[in-house]
Amino acid sequence: MKRIFSLSLLAIFSMCVCAQSIEKTLKPRLVVLTDIAPANVEPDDQESLIRLLAHADLFEIEAIVATSGWNTGNYPIAWMDTIFNTLGAYEKDLPNLMKRSGQTSFLPLKKENKKQYIGYWPSVGYLRSRVVLGSSKTGTKMLGENNRSKGSDMIIQLADEKDNRPIWIGVWGGGNTLAQAIWQVKQTRTEKEFKTFLNKLRVYTITDQDLSYHDRGKYELSSHMWMRELCGKDLFFIWDESAWLTQNGFGSDRWNEYATHIQRHGHLGARYPKNKYGVEGDTPSFLHILPNGLHNPSMVNETGWGGYFVWDNSLDKKTQCYTNTTPAIKKISQKYEQYFYSATFGNFAARMDWAKEGKGNRNPIVVVNGKKGLAAIKVKADANDIVALDATNTYDPDGDALNYKWWVMPESGTYQGHVEVANADKPQASLTLPADASGHTIHVICEVTDNGAHTLKAYRRVIIHVAK
Repeated sequence: MKRIFSLSLLAIFSMCVCAQSIEKTLKPRLVVLTDIAPANVEPDDQESLIRLLAHADLFEIEAIVATSGWNTGNYPIAWMDTIFNTLGAYEKDLPNLMKRSGQTSFLPLKKENKKQYIGYWPSVGYLRSRVVLGSSKTGTKMLGENNRSKGSDMIIQLADEKDNRPIWIGVWGGGNTLAQAIWQVKQTRTEKEFKTFLNKLRVYTITDQDLSYHDRGKYELSSHMWMRELCGKDLFFIWDESAWLTQNGFGSDRWNEYATHIQRHGHLGARYPKNKYGVEGDTPSFLHILPNGLHNPSMVNETGWGGYFVWDNSLDKKTQCYTNTTPAIKKISQKYEQYFYSATFGNFAARMDWAKEGKGNRNPIVVVNGKKGLAAIKVKADANDIVALDATNTYDPDGDALNYKWWVMPESGTYQGHVEVANADKPQASLTLPADASGHTIHVICEVTDNGAHTLKAYRRVIIHVAK
């Protein structure tokens, strides 16, 4: 009886934790531009959409825009059926997925259309209302009044909403719809208003697909280059040429894991197609903003699940953006992509267990130095000080045993010397700040792993500012 009573209290406590997180933490806003196609044409985007929907409690999915890309120079409207059919599978799995956070009902559509909080699974009615058609053709030559679409209009509408959160635009195909929105605003607003519009956007492009596959590399034809030339640093633009290749390659090499843990798990898993080329090459665009305590996605050198980037010359040799194309930067990005891959897959597999069974494992909740939440913890100290790191209040909602790993991410900070973390495998750790660290920053990651199914992870970043 005592064990049953304890488990009951744990379940109630877990539900309270979920309710607390829903109340306090807003989701990141996300728009997806996808050249999604039937599985027999190219299953990649459908795979990524299924993973996104399995994490729909973590993202405010503002729009799913079907648009042109490498697959076609004239997007067939019938291919949008792939989106709606996948949403139909999500609808069937929702009763099970909602059990993960103790959710029993949906907000009225009017409220769903406002702001959503982490832990809330959106209704299929909300998501269907957010599916629109964007630009059906590629290239700079298409930009103009005749290229206007529901997708470009929706991007403008979302940016104009009174919401301080940035809008992350994951470009799975070509970014022509986004470029068209920028073109429209440029024609109708003052320079100050135009800049305000651009500053609301965060763009993550999976390579450059705003041209035909045979023209890849001819960047002067692409609206991506046009956006970078026109907007400069006013448009936060990530061009990934590393994370998507790692995801494609690792997914293909480990396909048996997808066949075992993803396919046929729930209705979403039943729709998860066998790959033709790589696996889920577009997934890094939303893994980059997944809220797990690891990083601030607007600080691209902090490095989350979607790669590492620096402001640099792009491959077109004429424009700049946040990218990982040079060999040295790509090497850093690949190091972290490979390190985090098992964690990202474990997250997906555990959520597909919930889709199938209505039960499964959940991530630990990391509390460092008594501070809850996901934001980085900032510490001010002097050189030679000993900084205490305390994660003893960390817990697992399922009561799983936890393993701890404290480690330094040198690429995020400005101090490049060696920093040793004492008791790095314990809940309580510490580090002595080097004598020559004055005026620098040091980033420490608290990585916590449970011993449940798929060994799920959670993180918390500590940023130490060493006084001059």
